[in-house]
Amino acid sequence: MTKKATIYRMVTPDHLCPWGIKALDLLKRNGYQVEDHHLATLEANQQYKESHGVDETPQIFIDDDLVGSYDALRDYLGLAADPREGVSYQPIIAIFIVTFSMALTVTWASLGTLELIRVLELFIAFSMCVLGIQKLRDLKAYATGFVQYDLLAQRYVPYAYVYAAIETLAGALMVAGLILWIISPIVLIASGIGAISIVKAVYIEKRDLKCACVGGNSTVPLGFISLTENIMMMVMAIWMLLR
Repeated sequence: MTKKATIYRMVTPDHLCPWGIKALDLLKRNGYQVEDHHLATLEANQQYKESHGVDETPQIFIDDDLVGSYDALRDYLGLAADPREGVSYQPIIAIFIVTFSMALTVTWASLGTLELIRVLELFIAFSMCVLGIQKLRDLKAYATGFVQYDLLAQRYVPYAYVYAAIETLAGALMVAGLILWIISPIVLIASGIGAISIVKAVYIEKRDLKCACVGGNSTVPLGFISLTENIMMMVMAIWMLLR
């Protein structure tokens, strides 16, 4: 038996509703034959909402029964919220997968072999660069999260901005092995303070915080992953000094 659905969504020359597109795609991928109705003007969209007593479009019907909005459709199909609510490790996992892949390919391209030590060096250095970029893209939002747990930033807020710059610049210099005798001690001190701050906030005070490691408005919980980032930086700094 054919499954049928009807969708009313906003499609104008100036605006193509992204939730409407995603709802239409979701219906098709779940085997529904879709009757797609376009609300071609702002006035038509507003009139539809007023006449049907709804606050938003798209609106979806399945077998003539109202399901509701895109979020309601996902709930109807037994799917998680979009965007996912609550905490998520996805941002940091994505960064580490990409930077590790970069480390592998660069090591192979430059040495013709996958030398483990060089792969690890580049992985940490690339991760520092990308995590630094995440902080630099919205310094104010990042600093708001960072000052909630970093011991030095709580006493001197501008240090939050300095930390983001240190991490990014140090990662770039470590890729090329430049002026390590200067940058490595700075990284060691900054990451050491960060590690102590995380241990205090999470494991001693038991505070429920988000990690600023991937920038402002993070969904990554402060804890093991955040501590790992700082430990990686400490190990990298010590290794570069010993070299």
